[in-house]
Amino acid sequence: MRKISILGSTGSIGTQTLDVIRNLKDIKVCGLSTNQNIELLEQQIHEFHPKKVAVMDEKKAYELKKRLNGSVEVLTGIDGLIEISTMEEIDTVVTSVVGTIGLIPTFEAIKRKKNIALANKETLVTAGQIIMEEAKKNDVSILPVDSEHSAIFQCLQGNKQNSIHRIILTASGGPFRGKSLADLQSVTVEDALKHPNWSMGAKITVDSSTMMNKGLEVIEAKWLFNVEAKQIEVVVHPQSMIHSMVEFEDGSIMAQIGEPDMRVPIQYALTFPKRYKNNWPKVDFTKRNVFSFEQPDLSIFKCLQLAYDALAIGGSMPAVLNAANEIAVERFLTKEIQFLDIPLMIEKAMEAHNTIMNPTLSDILDADQWAREFTKGR
Repeated sequence: MRKISILGSTGSIGTQTLDVIRNLKDIKVCGLSTNQNIELLEQQIHEFHPKKVAVMDEKKAYELKKRLNGSVEVLTGIDGLIEISTMEEIDTVVTSVVGTIGLIPTFEAIKRKKNIALANKETLVTAGQIIMEEAKKNDVSILPVDSEHSAIFQCLQGNKQNSIHRIILTASGGPFRGKSLADLQSVTVEDALKHPNWSMGAKITVDSSTMMNKGLEVIEAKWLFNVEAKQIEVVVHPQSMIHSMVEFEDGSIMAQIGEPDMRVPIQYALTFPKRYKNNWPKVDFTKRNVFSFEQPDLSIFKCLQLAYDALAIGGSMPAVLNAANEIAVERFLTKEIQFLDIPLMIEKAMEAHNTIMNPTLSDILDADQWAREFTKGR
């Protein structure tokens, strides 16, 4: 029986992971964590009976301790996340927290030889080289949970000896596909949160609307699949049925196709290399019979271009890109800034940053903190 911890169990990926576990029935949940949602966490505790849980918010952690009356160990803060991710009895950590908060717990889990089911983009975006080198050193598997990277991972099975010519990351185009810059001048928070195909958390949904989500995936793909930026192409595929593709040197292209349901890549990450039956929606090609593709307009969706720029510069720059984006999105969600201010703020942070090449983990965390403070002050 596989034994796991889930970082971010009350979020979108975390709750869907627990749905997958209900279907599989042979995975033991040993640890769970949340930022503040102790109401949902308490429900999960009663259903899955973890040994330990972690709550980032100290006051909420204290409140949950009182509710549980000692029946489960309640930890708090980043130390709590690290303890949840390094429990001796677990073999896999599902990292589904949002933001760089997931970096250190993931790194510590890898050092303890835990396999990683990775849904936290920021871990590889900010510290891809360090994380992949540590995983190789400890013979740890990094199993992608994002639908796009899972699709690429699946296409590569049985093709280990074949050279990748091109990775094709598909993007839905988000709620503003086909819009002009003039159209985006008046975008509201409510507009940005209306994703046409996927149900996700607020931050990731806004990232999809700016196409920064795809930019972060480009950087992540570089490290996951050991390819160069010039080998990673983004195409807009509005139907969200082809989750991504791999083109090999002979021109053959393999694609992974399925309904837009995150439970499928989550299940594959948890059961790899095996596949198991489930009752989730399957593709009906008599109804899903149109697959179309478009080139993203980088002059309108500037965040995607900024991500390519950060990857080209390398070093600490992707960490700055990510941190500035997190703060800009946060300020947009609280209606402090306009939608089109998001890429402008990120660009200013990138221009002001003195890039550190070959950064240490400490350097990356310092760059992250610098970018946050810089972007808050714009």
